[in-house]
Amino acid sequence: MEEIQPVAGGRRIGIIQMVICGVFWSTGGIFIKLIPWNPFAITGMRSLIAALVVLAYIKIYKIKFRLNRQSVLSGLFLASVFLCFVIANKLTTAANAIVLQFTSPVFILLLGAVFLKKKCRKGDIITVAITLGGISLFFLDQLAPGSIVGNCFGIMAGLMVAAAYLAVGEVDEDTRMSGVFLGQVFAAVIGLPFVFFTGAEFTPVTVSCILALGIVQLGIPYVLFALSMKHCTPLACNLIGVVEPLLNPVWVFLFNGEAPGIFALTGAAVVIAAIVAWCIWNEKAAPAAQGESREETGMANAGK
Repeated sequence: MEEIQPVAGGRRIGIIQMVICGVFWSTGGIFIKLIPWNPFAITGMRSLIAALVVLAYIKIYKIKFRLNRQSVLSGLFLASVFLCFVIANKLTTAANAIVLQFTSPVFILLLGAVFLKKKCRKGDIITVAITLGGISLFFLDQLAPGSIVGNCFGIMAGLMVAAAYLAVGEVDEDTRMSGVFLGQVFAAVIGLPFVFFTGAEFTPVTVSCILALGIVQLGIPYVLFALSMKHCTPLACNLIGVVEPLLNPVWVFLFNGEAPGIFALTGAAVVIAAIVAWCIWNEKAAPAAQGESREETGMANAGK
């Protein structure tokens, strides 16, 4: 009993950390909507601030910075995720942007089958079909051309999350956090020039929102996610992470009045249900490949 208690306590702490992480992640849509800047400028400033938070975590917990092929590739793909996510939020609804990124596990299956010749099980194929059907519903609403482009960037964000996983594979915490830090740095380098080129105005509202994005929405959640992964299974993190796509459009609706169309709402319900069901099934269906399955399950929360 004395040995079990700390484990249980650690798991409870991990769950709390992951819940807070999901809530913080979910605020991205509303803060991005409130900043009247170019998406590249928002991405650059957000990632610069988040990089400082992640760097502080690396220093405090004495994590070794690793500059290798895996961390660089991870950083490049994550920088793409950050940029695509902000562009999607600017061009389409926050609900569409976050749910379409949430499809990353499906892209892991598709890319793995095409490039790594991984065999897809019947349940995988069914999940892919249902999810793609749900995605198609997002394009049935009466959308302006910009909104269609925004949906495409939301899908691209999910694709980049999947590419980051497949290119890097299973790595230790040092390499993983080094990749996260490099992703923030790369995104900052790409986006910061646009702050000056586009004449971004610094007002109390924009400064408050960009600080919230960098610290609360991106920086701290990555730290909490890393801490939570030490106590919770990837399945638990992924399921708790569903808080993000559920809350994100709620905040935007309450503070900005933006509401997705009926087809998009239906598609979101289909996508979230399919991914959650697949995560649970994937955890139970292949105990022989448990390590691989658990890693794939945790990827839906890899990038924001």
